[in-house]
Amino acid sequence: MWRKTLVCAGGAIARQTLQVRRAMASLPSSSTASYAVNNIILRSLKDHYQEISKMTPPPKISPPSPYTVVKGALDSGGPVLNRHFKDEEINISVMRLVDLVPSDDNINESINQLFVHVDISKPGLKDSLHFLCGLYPDALGIHSVSLRQKSESSGFLEVPKKYTGPVFEEVDEKLRDTLHGYIDERGINESLFPFLQAWLYVKDHRDLMRWFKTVGTFVSQSSDRGTVQA
Repeated sequence: MWRKTLVCAGGAIARQTLQVRRAMASLPSSSTASYAVNNIILRSLKDHYQEISKMTPPPKISPPSPYTVVKGALDSGGPVLNRHFKDEEINISVMRLVDLVPSDDNINESINQLFVHVDISKPGLKDSLHFLCGLYPDALGIHSVSLRQKSESSGFLEVPKKYTGPVFEEVDEKLRDTLHGYIDERGINESLFPFLQAWLYVKDHRDLMRWFKTVGTFVSQSSDRGTVQA
């Protein structure tokens, strides 16, 4: 429901954009008209910002123990969860399988499909074992398994430049089952879904609020400069 509200807000923005275009067409071409259009945009951004700010967030959900939330994850594109397993460090990143929802009918389907990147590293080794998985409310499936080298400067995984392994569906079934058991032993399974889904909702809300604010600041500064120049 929360995600649906955010999507509906996006539709409202599109309708407001059309209204702004119509307003622009009806105004004379002058600095005064430009200032008026900026005011329309700023007023619309403010209205949407206030509307979104009143939304009630989903109930707070803690990640499954012993995973902890990576500090600053909401403001970055890096890992969301972290834990240590024996001598291993495990980092988990997440994104939606479908970020653009074509219609309301597909909203529930899109938010119930997540991509999970699992990075398992060991001390003294340059390469990390990387799992790309599809995460659902009741299941987790492995899409690929590869070894990737970490960037020494950032610590993030680099885009692979070498062979990354066979197509996972073509791997022997016994090996596939063993690899599923390998990550399940480390707590990488459907139990992560409720937290990661709620976390993405909060991040969507935060990103949308930031977008309204930064665009409004830009338009406002542009409007101020235009007034000074005039």
